[in-house]
Amino acid sequence: MKLKPILARTKHSLSAGLYQGNLQITRPLVKTILVLLTLVVGHVIAMMFLEGLSVWDSIWLTLTTLTTVGYGDLSAQTSLGQLATIGLMYVAAITLVTFLIRDYVDFRFARFDLIRTGYWNWKMEKHILIINAPKYNGELFFNRLVAQIRMDDDYKNTPILLLNTEFTSGLPAQLKNLNVKHITGSGNNEADIERAHAKKAKHILVLARDEYHADSDSISFDIADRLSRHQLGHITLVECVDDGNRERIMELGIKSLLRPIRSYPEMLVRAMDAPGSEVVIEEMFTRHNDHPERYSIWLEGERWADVVNAMVQSGVGTPMAYMNKEGEITVHPNGEDHVIAQSLIVLVKSDHVPSQKDVDNAFQKHFQKALA
Repeated sequence: MKLKPILARTKHSLSAGLYQGNLQITRPLVKTILVLLTLVVGHVIAMMFLEGLSVWDSIWLTLTTLTTVGYGDLSAQTSLGQLATIGLMYVAAITLVTFLIRDYVDFRFARFDLIRTGYWNWKMEKHILIINAPKYNGELFFNRLVAQIRMDDDYKNTPILLLNTEFTSGLPAQLKNLNVKHITGSGNNEADIERAHAKKAKHILVLARDEYHADSDSISFDIADRLSRHQLGHITLVECVDDGNRERIMELGIKSLLRPIRSYPEMLVRAMDAPGSEVVIEEMFTRHNDHPERYSIWLEGERWADVVNAMVQSGVGTPMAYMNKEGEITVHPNGEDHVIAQSLIVLVKSDHVPSQKDVDNAFQKHFQKALA
């Protein structure tokens, strides 16, 4: 089978929306190998019965004849044995070996073409499946996202599979170097979900197609619904553009839901690795429920643990960081650190933001009590 007919049939199947699998391009190669092995085994048996050779001598004579080496230490003596050897040389050594080389080259070209266009069956398991691609700067976003995933020791060597229609001409080199694989398809198609082996995935990320339009939530909802029907909601993270659609998507049993913030793919990694942390991060970006506030307060060497205790016990909020007198910010210092600072960054409730006076009173009350 020539390369062009293989690729022609493959392209025809792909254009019709059908996935033929790896068997189509391996069948000619397997068939040639089986015929060749049959002739080899037949010749070995013939040498044993016609020439009276041992099993090993029969194998040795067959292989040296097949490879046209012919050391001359063994040879067929009977007419029938010589006739069998002639058949092996002309049918197997010359014709079939030539066909085998041709079919192998055809297979390699066809395999490369399927991989390049995203139609190779990777047969993955325990992988991270990322469905959809951002409408803008998809390559840059995936480079950053995968780099963040690889920085986590738990996912340093985890297979990553992209399911989208973004890279129909092949994955960029940088993504290949990060050991990323690609399938051309859609999360809205059951056949594409199946060949992405979603049921064997470790995590599934459903990206918003367009982070600026709520219409993309309908696509995400359909994909989430399909995954939920396959009992995969507990490993699925979904990006949601419109807050009004959150409740409807969460009812599908989705593991995590978060806003698409393309500048911070780290949020996806945190939501995947530490479910719930994305809620904390999102609230820091908005004034929903909680948000950080800055308060002026002079610290002259107080323990950070005491400062946190003073704010939390007074119901003011939770100190997250401090600014020193040079204007440098230190986030989440050690509890035993003695802090010299001019202000605090405190996580407070958005519906009840403490005043500067509330913070001063909480601080003075706590430390006066400690001194007493």
